[in-house]
Amino acid sequence: MKKINSSFCLIVYLMISQFSIAQTIYQWRGADRDGKYQESGLLSEWPENGPELLWTNEMLGPGYAAPVTTSDKLLIMGVEDGISTLFAFDLNGNLQWKSPNGKSFVGDGFSARFPGARSTPTVVGDMVYATSGTGRLACFSLNTGKELWAVDMVNDLKGYMNEFSYAESVVTDDNAVYCFPGGKEISVAKIDRQTGKTIWTSEATGDTTHFVSPILVNLPSRKVFVSTSRHYVFGVDCETGALLWKYDIAIRHDGDHANTPVYQAPYLYVITNDDNGKGAIKLELLPDGSGVREVWTNKAVKNDMGGYILHDNKLFVTTENKKLNVLDPETGTVLEEARSTFGGTIFADNKFIVYGTNGDVVLFNYEDDKLTQGGSFKITTGSQEHFAHPVVDNGVLYIRHGEALMAYKIK
Repeated sequence: MKKINSSFCLIVYLMISQFSIAQTIYQWRGADRDGKYQESGLLSEWPENGPELLWTNEMLGPGYAAPVTTSDKLLIMGVEDGISTLFAFDLNGNLQWKSPNGKSFVGDGFSARFPGARSTPTVVGDMVYATSGTGRLACFSLNTGKELWAVDMVNDLKGYMNEFSYAESVVTDDNAVYCFPGGKEISVAKIDRQTGKTIWTSEATGDTTHFVSPILVNLPSRKVFVSTSRHYVFGVDCETGALLWKYDIAIRHDGDHANTPVYQAPYLYVITNDDNGKGAIKLELLPDGSGVREVWTNKAVKNDMGGYILHDNKLFVTTENKKLNVLDPETGTVLEEARSTFGGTIFADNKFIVYGTNGDVVLFNYEDDKLTQGGSFKITTGSQEHFAHPVVDNGVLYIRHGEALMAYKIK
């Protein structure tokens, strides 16, 4: 028998160890945070009264937080007895565990009309990262719900809780979780995702938060944290925390922008909502991530929180004039419009699903460069606004409306 070289064994061991570190991330708006879900065989036509309802759970309490699904669990933020609560269900809607995460957001004055849960948990391996409406970021065991660590973005990181509080669904990489406290001194923070210890803090723009869930852009020379504050789209170096660039989105009044930026190399797409703002925006990110260049803006195309989809070299977004718009990403002009409810938009299996702020859920098929409606139904269970984004996983459509979570068979 030949003697096995010890160096060879060490190399193999290191390769296996490195491979084991890479873990599936389950998160806000799908695997790449772009609203696209990898599905096949979905129904092209829905029954007249909508898809088959598999189950309903009405124990979540108030809020607009979308769920996230793993291979065997569904996790979602809710409220119980005034406490922000992370719920874990099996895929049949049965409660497995629930864990408190500090006080829930209740608001004051006008904002009191919109209480409850806001953010989607992020799952990496056997850890769940969840943020309360009041800015408590905590890590929980996926299997048991046990809290492993917590950081208060207001008290610990000098953050600023604006009128409608925190709605960020945090982003992670192999070693860290990134959050946006939004304070003048600490705008962005990088935290060790195993221990909860702060790696660095960054003043970044010094601007306040504005409900956006960030993305990480991996470039050959660096990794860039990209998010949107009250007035800027901005990029921070993930290694050092240094502000690389900021782009003024010209928000001056009461417009909102809660949409996650979408990146397709080398371009960033951002859509905001303000009467005097820039609306839809295309930016070119420089190869080293050190800056951006404006390519175009379209002030007529505005969306505050419904998201948008980049597919087939086109940009798809709903607008308040009740249209699903198809934009030419080269020029920003509208190529096509389809009558649609206005709301959260996702994409799966060459289909768009829109969950409107009026409670309508609409299916569009996209074939031969054309949009055709494949059915619709109305959400009547639950209460308050229809703000949560829909989620599709393994042929099931999940819709959250206030205290109610519903699962529909769409395959």
